[in-house]
Amino acid sequence: MPEIVYTDHGATSFPKAPGVSAAMADYIDHVGVNVNRGSYESACQAEETIYDTRALACRLFHFDAPARTYFTPGHTYALNQVIRGAVRPGDHMIISPLEHNAVMRPVTELQKAGVQVSMLPATTDGTVDPGDLARLIRPNTKLAVMVHASNVTGTILPIAEIGRICKERGVPLCLDAAQTAGHVPIDFAALHLSALCVPGHKGLLGPQGIGIMQLSKDFAKTLSPIVTGGTGSASHSLTQPSYDPDRFESGTPNLPGIYGLNAALKFILQEGVDGLGAHESALTARFLSGLKSLKGFRIVGRASAYGRTGVVSLDFSPKDNAEVADRLSEEFGILTRCGLHCAPCAHQAMDSFPGGTVRFSFGYGNTLPEIDRVLEAIRIICEE
Repeated sequence: MPEIVYTDHGATSFPKAPGVSAAMADYIDHVGVNVNRGSYESACQAEETIYDTRALACRLFHFDAPARTYFTPGHTYALNQVIRGAVRPGDHMIISPLEHNAVMRPVTELQKAGVQVSMLPATTDGTVDPGDLARLIRPNTKLAVMVHASNVTGTILPIAEIGRICKERGVPLCLDAAQTAGHVPIDFAALHLSALCVPGHKGLLGPQGIGIMQLSKDFAKTLSPIVTGGTGSASHSLTQPSYDPDRFESGTPNLPGIYGLNAALKFILQEGVDGLGAHESALTARFLSGLKSLKGFRIVGRASAYGRTGVVSLDFSPKDNAEVADRLSEEFGILTRCGLHCAPCAHQAMDSFPGGTVRFSFGYGNTLPEIDRVLEAIRIICEE
């Protein structure tokens, strides 16, 4: 078996940031307590770690409210909380065609229940025109949800301009930062966000099963919790606490995940988002440059290294994309993601549906020699 080259960071990061596994093991082996349920020293120490992790996330995303930085069981949960908590039958919302099924599926269910949905048109390089958003806003528009960067094309959307329009028109904007957090700068206030949803296990280099949701003060007041239950607080009451963060954090939190995320956030803040992003950009530029001398595939989306993440999708038609991905893995040790990437509408917009693509996605653990190995493998496969 050849040495593994992991190019599936769009699915999850690997390896994780230094210190993540040790922090999780330390909680399991030496802490082990719950929070909000005890006043003994170890419980208080665990609560301090939770608060510290909220504060680290605030530093990373330039957000000023640790109490409105909530931990969720994952990114999909956070998006569902925002979408299902914000819109009702008769309301209108706007999305892009580049959204992941974490957005598309709850939106489709709500549409069947009477929510009106408008979808922006996509450009050929995998982005949207903010002007189209302005034309779609209605008096009953209650929410806009936009992915920061497509998990199919890697193209970064013009969120600053979209956010400005939403703010001017009084429309809350929720940003899906699954493919950007940790390696593309995100400033909650500067982007005019009402909600930010982030997974812990991708660009943040933390563990699976933990996500972050940040809400503006005004938007949080309008949002209805989709799950209620025990919080360890206000135990005398049969109604959900009205204060933050308890209002959106029912049940026992994923404490091993929070400890791991704490270590990951410290690593990212130490290394710097700009530095991690520059490394990813260098890898992507090397890959795209090398592709120019090869034939036998189509780059789906933007062929330039500008304005994109390290996600690059290739369509090897008329070859079978699944066979190409299997050969890359079995013969060359190169791990990719083949198919529709839980984003069928994005593939439809990019004319790569239903065949999908072979997706290469690079991260902080990759090296330039690995990129050259990937290019050589593609050359061999395409020339046969």
